[in-house]
Amino acid sequence: MSVQRPAGTGNGTRRAVAAVSLAGALALALSGCAGFLVPAGEGEAAPTPGGSSTPGLVHAEKLRPGDLSAAPPATRPPATGDASGPAPSPSTAAPGGCPSSGVVVDMGEVQAAVGHRAVSLTLTNCGGKPFRVNGYPSVRALDDKGDPLPVPVNPGSSYMGTDRGPKEVMLKPGETLRSLLAWVSTPTGGDLIEGDALEIAPAPGLEARTFPLEGNDVRLLDELNMTAWRAE
Repeated sequence: MSVQRPAGTGNGTRRAVAAVSLAGALALALSGCAGFLVPAGEGEAAPTPGGSSTPGLVHAEKLRPGDLSAAPPATRPPATGDASGPAPSPSTAAPGGCPSSGVVVDMGEVQAAVGHRAVSLTLTNCGGKPFRVNGYPSVRALDDKGDPLPVPVNPGSSYMGTDRGPKEVMLKPGETLRSLLAWVSTPTGGDLIEGDALEIAPAPGLEARTFPLEGNDVRLLDELNMTAWRAE
């Protein structure tokens, strides 16, 4: 007895087997290249919870209040010089080096006597060669913005000191000259202007320094009187 097979059955079976074999081959090929086809994030080590893979870096979403302020301060080189003493006040701060002129001014503490005020000014040769001095300091009163005030400045004597006039001096390196700056700081002295600071220079046109005035009874000014630069 003969069995008849439907037409095309053998070919269809062979095509199905071939398709299955091809699919298997593709699967093996893809599995060999899996490292190139893994989606982002798969096949990688899981991140450590609450941390960062790079030392010193923190993701913004991981920050908590106080994290930045708790970071250790940056290491700074040790300060030079004597740090045991108190920091200088603004009126006596070091000028930060010798000016190009080779001379520098300084102002002492304000002295008071029956409504009068006075300060001792010094002129020091901080350079390496003699400096010719013959005259008076250059002084201006300033307001709280650093602008000049209309306070008269006069060379001459005052209640606090006598002016003997200018005398030419060759100021050697390291030597110091002195001047006395005085004013009246009571209403009986006439119209008073409240100043915030004094700008003082060795002479007009030379480097000036600014010294703040502190205290209401010190900041009231009528006019400024100064003596000439002298060695004594």
